[in-house]
Amino acid sequence: MSPVSSAHVLDIISHSVAQTQRLGARLGELARSGDVICLEGDLGSGKTCFVQGLGRGLAIAEDINSPTFILANEHRGARLTLYHLDVYRIHSANEALGIGLDDYLSGDGVCAIEWAEKIRAVLPAEHLWITFRHLGESKRGLLIEASGVRYLELLRAFKASAFGGRDVTRD
Repeated sequence: MSPVSSAHVLDIISHSVAQTQRLGARLGELARSGDVICLEGDLGSGKTCFVQGLGRGLAIAEDINSPTFILANEHRGARLTLYHLDVYRIHSANEALGIGLDDYLSGDGVCAIEWAEKIRAVLPAEHLWITFRHLGESKRGLLIEASGVRYLELLRAFKASAFGGRDVTRD
């Protein structure tokens, strides 16, 4: 199945955990300091698998697991630091500010936030938003939406990297 795409959106299907991780790695290879990647989706929909791949693309050697009970993990990589937040247990956007969200968002690395929809009100207007959905036992849909010039550029580069330079954009 071909991806559905426009300049701001890419809707793709991953057929396995390994493929979800590879997609994350491709994005990690393109990420820059200050990037904010917001992840939304039900339990088990692939958010953490994607972040594991993102870490690989950032040249992080250590294992990456969801920081559900501690809220945030910092992983130092050869290229950049990954700030991996899981705000599932956060009850409000203001509570997220209380755990130091601003420090992560303004840090010198890439910030990946699982359950980002819970704190949407305090997130930067410009970001990459990825919505994960269950399509089968190991099949997942990833809807990637870019907000802002940097993220349009990142999405364009990701499309080129993930799809071998084929133009997958439909106007």
